[in-house]
Amino acid sequence: MNKEWSLDILYKGFHDEKYKEDKAGLQTLTDTIAAFSEELVNTQEEAALVKAVEYLEQFQLLRTRLSYYVALRQSVNTSDSETVNEMNALEKLLSLSSKPMAVINKFIARIGNMDVYVAKYPKLKEYEYLLTEMKKDAKHLLSDDVEDVIAKLNISAGSAWSSMQSFLTSTLEVDYRENIITFPEVRNKAHSEDVEVRRDAFAAEIKSLEKIKDAVSFSLNNIKTQVNTICELRGYESALDMTLNQAKMKRETLEAMLEAIREALPSFHKYLKHKAKIMGHEKGLPWYDLFAPIGETTTKFTTEESKEYLLKHFRSFSDDLADMVEEAYDNEWIDFFPRKGKVGGAFCENMPFVKQSRILSNFTGSLSDVVTLAHELGHAYHGLNIQEHLPLNVDYSMPVAETASTFNEAIIMEAAIKESSGREKLALIESQLQDVTQIICDIYSRYLFETAVFDKCKTGFLFADELKEIMLEAQKTAYGDGLDHDYLHPYMWVLKGHYYSENLSFYNFPYAFGGLFARGLYEKYKTEGDAFVPKYRALLNATTVMSVEDAAKQAEINLEDPQFWRTSLKTIEELINQFISLA
Repeated sequence: MNKEWSLDILYKGFHDEKYKEDKAGLQTLTDTIAAFSEELVNTQEEAALVKAVEYLEQFQLLRTRLSYYVALRQSVNTSDSETVNEMNALEKLLSLSSKPMAVINKFIARIGNMDVYVAKYPKLKEYEYLLTEMKKDAKHLLSDDVEDVIAKLNISAGSAWSSMQSFLTSTLEVDYRENIITFPEVRNKAHSEDVEVRRDAFAAEIKSLEKIKDAVSFSLNNIKTQVNTICELRGYESALDMTLNQAKMKRETLEAMLEAIREALPSFHKYLKHKAKIMGHEKGLPWYDLFAPIGETTTKFTTEESKEYLLKHFRSFSDDLADMVEEAYDNEWIDFFPRKGKVGGAFCENMPFVKQSRILSNFTGSLSDVVTLAHELGHAYHGLNIQEHLPLNVDYSMPVAETASTFNEAIIMEAAIKESSGREKLALIESQLQDVTQIICDIYSRYLFETAVFDKCKTGFLFADELKEIMLEAQKTAYGDGLDHDYLHPYMWVLKGHYYSENLSFYNFPYAFGGLFARGLYEKYKTEGDAFVPKYRALLNATTVMSVEDAAKQAEINLEDPQFWRTSLKTIEELINQFISLA
């Protein structure tokens, strides 16, 4: 088993003739689409629509293949100058398509009798939802020239600020106990069984982030200001309004979920205070003990052992899920271990055009790392269930993006808890509570923080110290008296890359959505058994061709009803009570 992923299925390097051919092909296709867009007014509507969809498909396939290759290379070596140069060149090339794409989108939006063409052409019938959404979104498109300028200026604006944050955090060196280690390494020490290791690592982490806080504050301010400006130009009420539109999700659904979360926060505070009491703290849990292990478990996994563990539990749910996991391990889909220059955290990139995915992790062998792999393999399973769609029907929105991943976590953790007893069971329950506390309390704090930043950026620049205070207030609201307010994390905004996308705002509430949505789905699975699995696959398949609410209806769920979210949160409250009883 290779411990690093292979990207050879895409290209074997920047000098690969296939890479050069596709890059040149993208340039030619961009020129062709530009010429086509200029002649749209002189082209018969029906023929132009069919041709436009063909061009959009070709562009999507070339763009994603090239972009994914460059981005995946950059993620494991952020200081590789050759990759950075290719990324910049590709961004410039892609920016040339903005104006003609805007023209094509407006052309499609103006077609009045779309239903006639949809009924006539099978391919257009498959794109019915996409075409309908394009017509609806057209009101937010700007003039062709303005769209072109925004795309070109973004290369040296939002995209550049995002790259700076990624570079600074991924190459950050940390002075820990008179040794220099990587930032992911010091973050991983938060899971140590030794309280002194956790405390020293937390102090070292905070000190290291102070070195880059001012530079990163400029990234955050300029990205959010750019997003605010574009929202205003496009006629959105706010960045959140634009995000919900991109997410194909109603505000009523978000409010229903947040209402249920706010009601449930005291239960999470109760869990944190009980953990603090166990560990000898009187003022709530200090941040450095958030991930402290409770109970007796010394289980460590090699990558081979993690594979067998996941296969064992996934096989009981579905053979196609287990088979895909086996392929991921055996065919170099996963880049496992942390190293200098590699980005922290974990992610999965679906590549439906080659019927595979790629998964990045920073594996150290803990159960938490195995659960992380299960999470990312859930994204890959989502990809498996949408890979037969046409090229323009393979993008699912942010909220449902975390559904299959968190469903996988539920399978693994419930099975592990059932197989355990005594203090090992306690350790597993507490590990799961750590995770759900992150997707509820921490994600809620991030949502509050980003909301405040977007609002305050409208009237002035937020220096690092002000951002620090906004972060602390958000954490106090979300974690309440469950945490010791003398030991919060003032620089979470520095290290979380989710804040630093100029195209994707509020990448926080989707984690809570995915976590609670998946728990609700898992409860239905436990009730319905094997009969649920086809519904689950249908739901995942629908996420790219329906709204969030309509996709949920494939599993007979109403997302606008707070009661669904309360039911999901109730399962966590029961777990908290079980933890308190065992502890």
